Amino acid sequence: MRSAFLDKLLKRMDRLEPGEVQSVMLELMKEKGFLEKTFQALQEGVILLDPEARVTYVNQAACQFFGLHAEQVIGQKLTQGMRGLDWGELLKPGAVVSRDLEIFYPENRYLNFYITSIDDEQPMGFVMLIRDVTETRKRTEAQIESERLNAFTLLAAGVAHELGNPLNSLTIHLQLIERRLKKMGKSGEQLREHLDVASAEIKRMDGIISQFLAAIRPTQPQMRRASVAELLQESLRFLQPEIGQAKVKVRLDLRPDLPPMPLDAGQMKQAFYNLIRNACQAMPEGGTLTIHGSFTDFEVRLSFEDTGRGISPEQMGRLFQPFSTTRPTGTGLGLLIVRRIIREHGGEIDIESRAGLGTKVSLWLPLVERKVRLLEPGESRTGTDCPP
Repeated sequence: MRSAFLDKLLKRMDRLEPGEVQSVMLELMKEKGFLEKTFQALQEGVILLDPEARVTYVNQAACQFFGLHAEQVIGQKLTQGMRGLDWGELLKPGAVVSRDLEIFYPENRYLNFYITSIDDEQPMGFVMLIRDVTETRKRTEAQIESERLNAFTLLAAGVAHELGNPLNSLTIHLQLIERRLKKMGKSGEQLREHLDVASAEIKRMDGIISQFLAAIRPTQPQMRRASVAELLQESLRFLQPEIGQAKVKVRLDLRPDLPPMPLDAGQMKQAFYNLIRNACQAMPEGGTLTIHGSFTDFEVRLSFEDTGRGISPEQMGRLFQPFSTTRPTGTGLGLLIVRRIIREHGGEIDIESRAGLGTKVSLWLPLVERKVRLLEPGESRTGTDCPP
């Protein structure tokens, strides 16, 4: 792209001495090298295009975003990889395009790119700036989720207040009816079945309210060093009748040297109960549940993998929404409870599933409590030798 300085230089080229031309060219080369080093140092991707949308320059950040080398893309048309852009509109003076893009290679991330013509009057090319907005998008999603949970918390408080008193009243009256039926003897036996159904439904409603409150009520975990392996074994012993009734075989594949770690034992067992029950319910005809445990210097990884019916792509998008369930009698709160517990322990949860091929739930839990530590003056922020 020629500048006004170059235009003036070309007009005076015949009047310049060879030494002056050489000096000017050296200055231009230094300037070009300086600009190129500046572009390479940027964390944002920069791609320069000619009027036919062929790549004339690409910096290192842009190559890393797309897993490419500069030699592979120089001279190639960008339209071959980005077919959604209307290049006819881009050729108009002053045209600007800004869009978000999700990529899956070399890793899944979200990018925002901005394309504009370099010269408004007569386009001589285009510049494309690319920013990685993955973390910004995650923070936005977390904020939206937090606001949603706050709304559910208020709703839960209202539900508990409005339904709690009527349920208590119904329970008391059902107990009075049961006493009268006992006095009636055999003549009241026909009504006892209806009474039992009503009592069971009231208990179920009370259980749903309790689960809803447990799913969204903020609770501070009481951390104590505990063994994940022992908590898993206790959970399996407690749920053994349900596991046996579901005809599910459990394969426990834990490293024998899994280290103890800071946990709220009660909350963590609650999370394990939900995951094991979900796996059993996903295998109504029986199957195998494999619980794998490993660790690194920083975290413990647990995975619960079943051979059940799996989860469809449509259902995967609603997994952590309250009351979203595939079972007629389900509450849809189990995974919401699990995620809340894991995140309160500083960990994360990930779910992989394909319809008909089973589901794998992975948990990552830090080996140490994450604490804030002030850096000393002059201490590197990127060093790997900082204690947790």
